[in-house]
Amino acid sequence: MADLDIAALANVLQEAAFAEVLPRFRNLGDGDIRMKTEAIDLVTEADEAAERLIRDRVAELLPEAFFVGEESVAADPALLGKIGDADLAVVVDPIDGTFNFAAGLPLFGVMLSVVSEGETVAGIIYDPIGNDWAIAEKGSGAWLCRTDGTQERMVVRPSQPLSQMIGIANTGFFDIETRRKLLVNLADVRLFTSYRCAAHEYRLLAQGHMDFAMYNKLMPWDHLAGTLIAQEAGGYAARFDGSPYLPHHTTGGLLIANDEESWRELMEKVFTV
Repeated sequence: MADLDIAALANVLQEAAFAEVLPRFRNLGDGDIRMKTEAIDLVTEADEAAERLIRDRVAELLPEAFFVGEESVAADPALLGKIGDADLAVVVDPIDGTFNFAAGLPLFGVMLSVVSEGETVAGIIYDPIGNDWAIAEKGSGAWLCRTDGTQERMVVRPSQPLSQMIGIANTGFFDIETRRKLLVNLADVRLFTSYRCAAHEYRLLAQGHMDFAMYNKLMPWDHLAGTLIAQEAGGYAARFDGSPYLPHHTTGGLLIANDEESWRELMEKVFTV
């Protein structure tokens, strides 16, 4: 993947946000928002228009790539199973945090990951409000890139005692009994929350503002870019059984922590699912 133009892909996300997302922010009509699976799972005209633009631009930059977008999979679920087998795939979430976006909350992002022969090799998270990118290529570190050309290396913060850890715990996709158990266990950490936006949650973790992020529902557009960015920032990621998280995984849970020791402590004492 030496010829991967990560800057060009980053600019595509910015173009989509400026052309299709931001003009519709706090400007959606009643017919512009639709429910997918439940009241908190939404799609807007902005999601669909942004994905179309990104798909067209990716076809120009990487014509050989298999394109997988969240909204295209909603229309054709069979696309999801082809990511792991593709020689080259680009996976896109046109608006991560659609619930926030539709509610007028400025906490959403645009995410893209590049998968080569079943391995995530690049990830980009663009923040349309802050107009900057978190970018990682495998083996090259994670970087916060600004429009003025400056770059800042992203590094997870040093490990903390369990009682002082803060992080993300998305418990909404567990069965009710498991959820009750986890919520009791989470009393042992200092603070946990969910911003309903993996894009910003991963950025916070990779920038050293949190200690962990836990998810149970693993859609690739939500987690491939962020996991790579967190790992390249020094974090440790694995599914609940300790196995590596790979692009074709949609189950098995995912925990990202600042290091392996913290990951194991969290799994043993908090996320004992």
